[in-house]
Amino acid sequence: MIKTISFLCLWLGFILYAIFFSPPDNPETLGLIINLSSGKWEGINPLIVSLFNIMGILPFIYASLLIIDGRNQKIKAFPFVIGSFFLGAFALLPYFAFRQSNITFSGEKNLLIKILDSRLFSIILTLSCLSLIFIAITKGDWQDFILQWKTSKFIHIMTLDFCVLCLLFPAIVGDDLTRREINNKNIFWLITFIPLIGTLFYLCFRPSLSTNQNNFTSSVDNVSSIN
Repeated sequence: MIKTISFLCLWLGFILYAIFFSPPDNPETLGLIINLSSGKWEGINPLIVSLFNIMGILPFIYASLLIIDGRNQKIKAFPFVIGSFFLGAFALLPYFAFRQSNITFSGEKNLLIKILDSRLFSIILTLSCLSLIFIAITKGDWQDFILQWKTSKFIHIMTLDFCVLCLLFPAIVGDDLTRREINNKNIFWLITFIPLIGTLFYLCFRPSLSTNQNNFTSSVDNVSSIN
């Protein structure tokens, strides 16, 4: 209950902040979004271009964790993951509020889960993110970005959305570690203190999800009954 209330408060607080306390919107926002979406990046701060594209990668990263997590949930993760491509953390926070801890995986891996669970997919996500981060750091105009962060609702909310999404990873990775029978707590703390990079490296090196692990709970019950 505390977890649910906390995530709902964060979600509602984020919505209220975006509506009432973020900088006012300006008429150039729609044109900027169209240009960013269509790849017309000339004249746009590379830092903003990189951030916008990373925001397009983050839902795939969350999909690699949440689609598997949602298999045994009463509330399915798929609609929230789809929503995150358009609304970011605004779409994911309700799922985090109502999901239950899930340390098992039942059933066979379908094609989507096989792709999301594959190391190649994780490596592609990692290389894409690291490339964009490198461009943002080396070619981005930070003074211009700070100015736009202070004056543009779109840039302001997108930046905060990025931060929230990066900080949410520990809330879901713990179950994924247990699901894969990984007992190294240092990995969890790596993801906590190096949110995005730590999660990407975890996805690249985590063992493949085995369908045999769906018997973890039942195996424990069987042992208990034998004893």
